[in-house]
Amino acid sequence: MQDSLQKGLDELRSLVRGSQNIVFFGGAGVSTESNIPDFRSEQGLYHAQQHYGYPPEVMLSHSFFMQRPGDFFAYYLNELLYPAAQPNDAHRALAALEQRGSLRAVITQNIDGLHQLAGSKNVLELHGSVLRNYCMNCGARYGLDFMLEHRGGVPHCLDCGGIVRPDVVLYEEALDPAVLRAAQRAVANADLLIVGGTSLVVYPAAGLLHDFRGRRLILINKGETAFDSRADLLLHCSIGMALRYAAAEDSPPATA
Repeated sequence: MQDSLQKGLDELRSLVRGSQNIVFFGGAGVSTESNIPDFRSEQGLYHAQQHYGYPPEVMLSHSFFMQRPGDFFAYYLNELLYPAAQPNDAHRALAALEQRGSLRAVITQNIDGLHQLAGSKNVLELHGSVLRNYCMNCGARYGLDFMLEHRGGVPHCLDCGGIVRPDVVLYEEALDPAVLRAAQRAVANADLLIVGGTSLVVYPAAGLLHDFRGRRLILINKGETAFDSRADLLLHCSIGMALRYAAAEDSPPATA
């Protein structure tokens, strides 16, 4: 391992150990380490265009969903649902820090529910969750298994026949105001903000960094972000490896 990276990991570990009000803000890069592809990646964009004829931002928009629900669900049900995915080192490390009382909130742009599966309790899901679904007509609630049973078609409510849509925020739709306000409060009150696995290009989520007034801002991402120059500590590495190292209670795990 490069000496500079090891030094950065040691600093991260020290900052985490010395903080009692940590907030984590994460994006797709957290879930890619659980083998959930990032549909915004170059490969994801190419796959969507080649197989479905549209880019993801179009197929996952409110207008496309309303106008072409069949095409929307053909993409959504086959490309965005990964029921076999399991939490990775990042999810487990954050859950451990919360259990110790130092991590106050996880703010995520992901919709897979893996933070909760790992044991995290205070999770603010900016973009909703694939685990929650509801009938647009009568409001009846359905789980993920119901949606998986309808791969290849449009899911309809068992009570009234209305379309059952995922409780996720589509393009052209606003974030849940209550969730956004809770995320803003968490960031504003944090003394240490760790941002990981996100390129910070999706707004208004990325704008949360403007609310931070704490001691240290840490960015962990394999690629560059527009906020790199503002970070007190910048790590270009695996988010799972970095958080596992930072959360280890005894001797640090191998990081090679």
